[in-house]
Amino acid sequence: MNGYDSLSLDDPRRWYALYTRSRFEYKVREGLAGKSLEAFLPQIQVMSRRKDRHRKIFVPMIPGYVFVRSTMAPEEYHRIIRTPGVVRMVCFEGTPAPVNDQEISSLMILDGTDRTVQNRAFLRKGERVVIMQGPFAGLVGIYQRRKGQKDKVVVSVELLKRSLAVEIDDWLLEKLV
Repeated sequence: MNGYDSLSLDDPRRWYALYTRSRFEYKVREGLAGKSLEAFLPQIQVMSRRKDRHRKIFVPMIPGYVFVRSTMAPEEYHRIIRTPGVVRMVCFEGTPAPVNDQEISSLMILDGTDRTVQNRAFLRKGERVVIMQGPFAGLVGIYQRRKGQKDKVVVSVELLKRSLAVEIDDWLLEKLV
């Protein structure tokens, strides 16, 4: 269920965040769905880099968390918490803390978007990067600086014993390790 139409004011159920075992988000979502509970796992599209190929894949937007919609009646709470892969429910002072409906709505808008997102640490000046797509794909360069408030960065690329400054979208870069 995507939950887009289910944020009704007269519905007593609220959204709650569950903390899952590492890489168990999909199993928790399926386990909750198997118990007829409404579960939401927001995902984003990222570039996956393997030794022999690059491709776009969907991964959890917030690793380690799945959202469930519930009234939190005692029997329902126990069904949720006993789902394989659930570590604990996010609580405040020992009580399950509902997530703000506006935050869930925002996550639902972002869920599954075809805009590719790079999950990576911020680049620092002097780090080696590779350009992943476009006419400069495969070129290795040195990260120089961010350009203004835009999603553009300047990368110094050596071609023919000359250094050229290339302005490029930051999501096209991947840090070389």
